[in-house]
Amino acid sequence: MELKERFLKYVSFDTQSDENSETFPSTEKQKVLLAALRDEMQALGLKEVTMDRYGYVMGTIPATPGCENAPVIGFIAHVDTSPDMSGKEVKPRVIEEYDGGDIQLNGQLTMRVADFPELAFFKGHTLIHTDGTTLLGADDKAGVAEIMTAAEYLMAHPEIAHGKIRIGFTPDEEVGRGVDYFDVAAFGADFAYTVDGGMEGELEYENFNAASARIEIQGRNVHPGYAKEKMINAIEVGCDLQSLLPAAERPEHTEGYEGFYHCVGFNGTVEQATVSYIIRDHDAERFEARKVFMWSCVDLLKKKYGDEVLTLTLKDQYFNMRKMVEPHPQVIDKALQAMTEAGVKPLVRPIRGGTDGARLSFMGLPCPNLFTGGMNFHGKFEYCSLTTMRKAQQVILNLAQLWAR
Repeated sequence: MELKERFLKYVSFDTQSDENSETFPSTEKQKVLLAALRDEMQALGLKEVTMDRYGYVMGTIPATPGCENAPVIGFIAHVDTSPDMSGKEVKPRVIEEYDGGDIQLNGQLTMRVADFPELAFFKGHTLIHTDGTTLLGADDKAGVAEIMTAAEYLMAHPEIAHGKIRIGFTPDEEVGRGVDYFDVAAFGADFAYTVDGGMEGELEYENFNAASARIEIQGRNVHPGYAKEKMINAIEVGCDLQSLLPAAERPEHTEGYEGFYHCVGFNGTVEQATVSYIIRDHDAERFEARKVFMWSCVDLLKKKYGDEVLTLTLKDQYFNMRKMVEPHPQVIDKALQAMTEAGVKPLVRPIRGGTDGARLSFMGLPCPNLFTGGMNFHGKFEYCSLTTMRKAQQVILNLAQLWAR
């Protein structure tokens, strides 16, 4: 199956995950695509194909003769799409030889180069975009399609020398639980790559340290006509908390290695409110300082309103993979070489987010992240370059060979 056909097939599956679910995976519909991938692997002749009760799908491309002692390399992608926007009944549209101009998504919505200047890079490419009513699903079905198409090619071309290759597909990456039950020992790779990046050439082995903060606010509702010195408005307390956090350190004002506090949820009434944040920083010391500052802001408001008014729950989510990957420079060096051989200019930069690879690296599987060609993830302006996807597929094939040399 050709890469374009495979990708369009995968995005037809609704695999949206649910951050409020307490099951794993968070939605059963993810397992429909995962089961289809299991069946497709078996049909292609891959070995050791499994799908466990959590939905993880794994398979093996056996080593070619003489390469049995090469390191075992893995390629991993996630099948779920973001809860931020519907991934049901996706209607992708294809542009051949993109002219570099604005893209009409539908009668009311246009993706403008002025708003998304990265579009200029893709002039002359074949682009696949949404119709403006759903996300596309390139995050990360582009990665899934690239891995599977590369696997099909290797199975059909036994003359290409490579060691044992393991493939893994996961659910629930978008809700931060993608490798909660991933069996690293069963996967059995020495090193791996998540294929879950964006812009052509991206190679990422640094990511945010991440924490979540949830503040429960218990107010005191009193008739507003008689509220003086009695009412505690939970909404106002939440606003006070937001005002204490530095405005310049919000996502919309940061870039590169700059961290942030991001309010992702604010719900409530005078009587009761909940405020949710994500806290991010690449530097471990600054990350710890951010958490301490959040605690200090809540403590200050407790002194103002009372200890019983605010309850903070702060949880670490994942950590910067850099310290786990850097001791294995060959993982990065071979990725850089694979890109160069594919005619791709490497773009090494930190992830302003996280991937399954960050947690896997701390679970003993060094796992940097490779580009897919997808852009504007999680929303109606999502698109991907089929031209870049083909280069990503070639990078995978190059890595398979490089690790066997």
